[in-house]
Amino acid sequence: MTALQTTWSQVRERQISMMRLTCETLGHVLQDLTANQARALRDGDDGWSIIEILCHLRDFDEIFYQRAVMMLKLEYPQLPGYDHEAMAIERAYQQEDLQDAYKTLRSSRQRFIQFFEALSPQQWERGGVHPERDSFTMTDAAMQVGLHDLDHLEQITRVLAQA
Repeated sequence: MTALQTTWSQVRERQISMMRLTCETLGHVLQDLTANQARALRDGDDGWSIIEILCHLRDFDEIFYQRAVMMLKLEYPQLPGYDHEAMAIERAYQQEDLQDAYKTLRSSRQRFIQFFEALSPQQWERGGVHPERDSFTMTDAAMQVGLHDLDHLEQITRVLAQA
């Protein structure tokens, strides 16, 4: 194994750890939040409520997982795009239960972590065409999960700090 392979291996392990940690951190942030607060506290007048942000994270965890599965099974697939604003309305995020949404996210995340942990070095190199980023590898997919989580964790903590 070369130093570069070791470095990529370490990067990937750290990304998997970040996936686990961001999901746990989200649970700590949400633990004392009431259902009413989750629906009422918003990111600005027209922004999402905390429950909508959580449901978005939950649903995109599944989307990110399905894209990774596509990259594993297909030769350089065109990954589907999604309208997250439309999903929030169509799936009635505002009416969801906070604890159920987080429980589903945790379950989804565990499956996703197991998926990444099982990849061989060759499978980590598989890729596809991301609808917003063009060329996209499995390593990019792992990094996207953690960065997406962090973006929305910052959003939730900012909303809570402004309350």
